[in-house]
Amino acid sequence: MKKYNLFEMKMKNINILCIIIVVVLLIVTRVIQPNYNTSNINFLLLLIFIIPYFMLHEIIHSIAYVVCGANFKNITYGAHLEQGIFCCSCKQNITKANILVSLLAPFILIGVITYIIGIITSNNLLILLSIMNMGGSSGDLTMFYSLSRLKNFEFSEYDNPLAFGLYTKEDLSNKRLPGLKYIGTLDNLEKTLTKKITISKVSIIFLIIILVLLILEIVKCFIK
Repeated sequence: MKKYNLFEMKMKNINILCIIIVVVLLIVTRVIQPNYNTSNINFLLLLIFIIPYFMLHEIIHSIAYVVCGANFKNITYGAHLEQGIFCCSCKQNITKANILVSLLAPFILIGVITYIIGIITSNNLLILLSIMNMGGSSGDLTMFYSLSRLKNFEFSEYDNPLAFGLYTKEDLSNKRLPGLKYIGTLDNLEKTLTKKITISKVSIIFLIIILVLLILEIVKCFIK
């Protein structure tokens, strides 16, 4: 009988992987472009682009979900910066192929490809945004690696932005999936679709701070 095997992201492991990816890519970039220096990047431009860039990451996830067969009405977005995440959740059962494509899409499209474009055009801002996106894809890469090793399952997210369910006959409790913690099984998942977009209070405060910093930078530019 099929059940939902629930897994939660191990954020400590994923954050460590994120740091490793960013450091390695910065070193690689300095080797490829010896003149590359993040201090040359305009802080104002970075503030303007960084939040939309991570939002675009989640939008690409949702586009991949839909292109591969999911219903857009079952997709929600969220910002939970106290947990270190923006998220796009697909609250319906989808195929293994669908989730694997969705996990890789932002990493490739606005990570690898834009990084290469940034190197070719010597665009330091685009290079840094791409590196930050690839580092921020550490959770996606962890899930991709673990899920690609499994067979015969359907994937679904629910009301916990850090967890998901794998609908399968197989007992996955003893599977070793790096970066993921097994938390039990359920016959059904609660997939409440109360809001299309959910932003936590901490995220709102953080976004207000970013907005204030952005305004201060703009004022500073005019004063100069």
